Amino acid sequence: MHHSWKNLSVVFGAVLCGALLMGIVMSVPARMNSGIYAEQVASSTEAKQNLDAAEGLSSAFRNVAEVLKPSVVSISTRTVAKRGQSGRRGTIPPEFGGQLPPWLRDELLRQFETPESGMPEREGKGSGVIARADGYILTNNHVVDGADELLVELSDGRKVEGKVIGTDPATDLAVVKIEATGLKPAVFGDSDQIQVGDWVLAIGSPFGLDQTVTAGIISGKNRVQGIVGGGDGYEDFLQTDAAINPGNSGGPLVNLRGELVGINTAILSRTGASAGIGFAIPVSMAEPVLDSIIDSGSVRRGFLGATVGDINAEIKKEFDLKIDSGALIRAVVDGQPAATAGLQPGDVVTSIDGKEVSRGTQLRNIIASKVPGSTVALVVNRGGETKKLMVKLEERTKESLAALSGTGADEAMGAKLEPLEEEMARNLGLNENATGFVITDIQDGSLAANKGFSVGDVIEQINGRPFAKVDELKAALKDLEESGRAIRMVVRRGGSRALAVITAQDLGE
Repeated sequence: MHHSWKNLSVVFGAVLCGALLMGIVMSVPARMNSGIYAEQVASSTEAKQNLDAAEGLSSAFRNVAEVLKPSVVSISTRTVAKRGQSGRRGTIPPEFGGQLPPWLRDELLRQFETPESGMPEREGKGSGVIARADGYILTNNHVVDGADELLVELSDGRKVEGKVIGTDPATDLAVVKIEATGLKPAVFGDSDQIQVGDWVLAIGSPFGLDQTVTAGIISGKNRVQGIVGGGDGYEDFLQTDAAINPGNSGGPLVNLRGELVGINTAILSRTGASAGIGFAIPVSMAEPVLDSIIDSGSVRRGFLGATVGDINAEIKKEFDLKIDSGALIRAVVDGQPAATAGLQPGDVVTSIDGKEVSRGTQLRNIIASKVPGSTVALVVNRGGETKKLMVKLEERTKESLAALSGTGADEAMGAKLEPLEEEMARNLGLNENATGFVITDIQDGSLAANKGFSVGDVIEQINGRPFAKVDELKAALKDLEESGRAIRMVVRRGGSRALAVITAQDLGE
């Protein structure tokens, strides 16, 4: 027995010595390789430059993280159920983008169940960035929405009660106020100047891990995902591959100069965790919302009085446009800023206040960020000619929106025609940017019935121009009756467009 133990100890000792020897042998090449690499760096100008560049980037990351640390806060929320409530309250936060697997979605919804007892309904965690030294913090609306209690934790460990000053669900932004001294606000940068490929850092509290810093690049700009405001909000996201996870919402996205360029808001993921596609609200959109909420307690937006759309190859051909990009003016309202300034249906806005416009959503967002009463300079392409127009904006209100959506609502051809709104477009299976007039009712034996029109058809153009007012169709019908000049219409039915022509013979039937 003793002998066997002795043999065992010898075996163990041999194994241990062998392991140590192997470690020594293996460590020699490692040290040699290290030395060889150091010699290569010392002797190679290119290698030294590469190393210096990498160390310089690392130093930049450290500096930005250090500079921004005092400006980043963690926000904890607590929502208390109200007695008498039952069922579910709240929804899955927009940052998950509808990409959660069913089992995880069901579990989250289960956690949102409202107890009858009045016990805490749920607790949340998000991030924010100090925007002003007097205690104003910028964050996401979905971080604080519905919260009964709000606690802000500063980088130095202080925990301060926060108060929601105002929210803007249309951009998913909110402003929180705290009473504290020694606050360091972030420096706002220019998100319009940032380019795809530029380095950025995302800072926040993912999964409750405060002051977490992740790095990546801007991987896209001007992204519209349809996740804010039920799909009707203002979106112009910066896309980044810097890791953004639940809890990062409301935190800053910063450039290598330490300037705030975006508010981290959403991710595109099938698991609820970062998959390398995150979205941030650019500060060019966030700053006007911040200022408006602080100054007035709500968001006031500029109003153009026109419906706009994007340009693609099909639209360019149908409308006989002379350029490939810009914001297409589809309709204008009499007496409103666009019409007063001379904008016409079929015009294409290519820039506003010197900023290039490539899509209708861009123009819509920029106009909405302007203060009512301000004047903007538009560069317009009209039939291949460039025109410059000055437009004094009014305020976007329920009344002004009603006037815009009700432009030209009337009857013609024995059919009831209503402006095509976004919700109606979705119900018809059309793109939300689609415009025109939809037929909602047809009289038996009418011109519309005899020509084969159907309820749900959308008239998009009349005689080569966007259909902006029913009065235009009435005028064309009158002209047809007097001169015999045929009416050409572009009509959308489902996923196809067709050309409908009304002649004098049709009027005689």
